[in-house]
Amino acid sequence: MTQPFSLQPLLDLMQTRTDEATRQLGQLIAEEQNQRSRLQMLEQYRDEYAQRLREATLQGVTRMILRNYQDFLARIDEAVKQQKIAVENSERSTKTGKENWQAQNKQLKAIDTLSQRHDARERYRENKHDQKLQDEFSTRKFGTREDTDSK
Repeated sequence: MTQPFSLQPLLDLMQTRTDEATRQLGQLIAEEQNQRSRLQMLEQYRDEYAQRLREATLQGVTRMILRNYQDFLARIDEAVKQQKIAVENSERSTKTGKENWQAQNKQLKAIDTLSQRHDARERYRENKHDQKLQDEFSTRKFGTREDTDSK
């Protein structure tokens, strides 16, 4: 008769928590990649707009048009600055999520190791019990034969 693993509810809880931490980490990684893509897009747009300004300057533009280009570039630069902050925040969140996942996974592995040891002990106990039954059966069978042979 095998005994159930007494910490099975805890093992189940740790598995659920690890699964949730894995899901959250996946979301955080996706969000970080999204923030990086936005930053890259803004930087690319800024470079393209700066190139247009250089080309317009070579062709000759009025002060008002030049000022509009410069103002718009300043707004793009501010957006790039804000997006860099968003990327840094996202990186920190991802790092925290990874640390949480690692902690949950470590706890799960510890409980799982105990579960595996329990299973191994139960198999050993069952095998020992089965061997004892086989030995008793063999002893009875051999004893019955001797009784039959001696008659």
